[in-house]
Amino acid sequence: MSARWIEVADGVHVRRHEELDLSLGLVVGEDACLVVDTGGDEVQGGEWAAAVRAVTPLPWTVVLTHSHFDHAFGTQAFLPCPVLAHPNCVDELVIDSAEDKEKWSAHYTAQNRPDIAEAIRATRIVLPDTVVSAPTTVDLGGRVVEIAQFGRGHTDNDLVLRVPDADVVFAGDLVENGAPPAFEGSFPASWPTALAGLLELTGPDTVVVPGHGDPVDAAFVDAQRADIAAVVELARALAAGSVTLAEVLRDSPFPADATHGAIGRLTGRNRSGR
Repeated sequence: MSARWIEVADGVHVRRHEELDLSLGLVVGEDACLVVDTGGDEVQGGEWAAAVRAVTPLPWTVVLTHSHFDHAFGTQAFLPCPVLAHPNCVDELVIDSAEDKEKWSAHYTAQNRPDIAEAIRATRIVLPDTVVSAPTTVDLGGRVVEIAQFGRGHTDNDLVLRVPDADVVFAGDLVENGAPPAFEGSFPASWPTALAGLLELTGPDTVVVPGHGDPVDAAFVDAQRADIAAVVELARALAAGSVTLAEVLRDSPFPADATHGAIGRLTGRNRSGR
């Protein structure tokens, strides 16, 4: 799979993948490194592990920003190592991973990409062994990474990572650049609050790494927070009967399919997501 490195700060790297416009992260300290997400299957995970090893030989710890397949299914390639995640991420991997493997295998089969379909189908799911249910830190030697959770947003298990000395924040899929937020399986009503918490970690020069797309700044995050809040208000007005669906689709800052996804989540009509 085509991928390239971006170094967003000294020792803080983003691996940008053409497939799904995915962004994976690497933070290098003096004694250890931190791998942010592991990719969508064992093959991609193995390629990602090899890319990390081309940068540093230091022992690694893995943090999963959330449970969706493209961020969490490649973990086997990094074992043995500590794997950190929100406790709900563990639950989601237990409950939904088999269904997600079938769903995404079928997706890639339909795209006539049998290699990816088979890689996802054959992937061994790794459950995180260290849960992060309160703010915590990982000491990499000369550099500390802070991990926090700001409530339900893209999922109910989103983690945000901050590298204070580098002024970099890894946002996972709470932030998405280049495409609308993925509302399927999300919690739109509380997503703006989660982004407000994330914004408290940022300043005017902070680099924010989204789960998909190139790095952005705090102004981009704030604009996306406002857009999600606007869609939530439109959906509430629709439910109250004060606007029509046509008016909602006209006034939404997102395309029709994303807006329908947000409305569906607010009315409890769908569950699984990316």
